[in-house]
Amino acid sequence: MSIRPRKKSETVLTEDQAFDTILRPIITEKATMLSENNQIGFVVPVSATKPEIKAAVEMLYKVKVQAVNTSILKGKTKMFRGIRGRRMDQKKAIVTLAEGQSVDIMQGV
Repeated sequence: MSIRPRKKSETVLTEDQAFDTILRPIITEKATMLSENNQIGFVVPVSATKPEIKAAVEMLYKVKVQAVNTSILKGKTKMFRGIRGRRMDQKKAIVTLAEGQSVDIMQGV
């Protein structure tokens, strides 16, 4: 049984799809500390894949992305007036930019 290498295919997005992929940047103390390491945090749809996120950030901010790390945050169960409800799940993407690249979070999205 031979192991074949994965094919790397370019993910091509339109501008509308890129704006749908990046919902909003994460602006917290911890996220601003990430900027010292050339990283930016974004909230993305749960269905978004790493190649889609990479293509969207490169298109919207005109930077070179080195890596994308994602994590899914499960929604909390909350009570409101005695009725149990559940918040939606969220997906966070931490994008590492190439050396020498930087982004102003308030531009673009």
